[in-house]
Amino acid sequence: MVKTEKMKTHVIFPIELIEAIDKSVGGRKRSKFIVEAAKEKLEEIKFRQALEATAGCWKDENHPDLRTQKDIRIYLKKTREKTEQRIKRLSE
Repeated sequence: MVKTEKMKTHVIFPIELIEAIDKSVGGRKRSKFIVEAAKEKLEEIKFRQALEATAGCWKDENHPDLRTQKDIRIYLKKTREKTEQRIKRLSE
């Protein structure tokens, strides 16, 4: 288990929120719960930023082989078959 450095901080929460957290996870697990919630929220923010940064980079003219649902299904089928073949070769 990797130990990470910790820092004490002062954060102000509404009483109702602290009571709800304590009721759900217990007062002794409050910090762990808040840390996990903050990590989840940061991942959500990073994901949203990545989506915004890459919005519009897919151009249909760059992928004429994937214009229709049928084209996409064919592409996915071929990709899955190749992956299955690779897995089979690796497991032999």
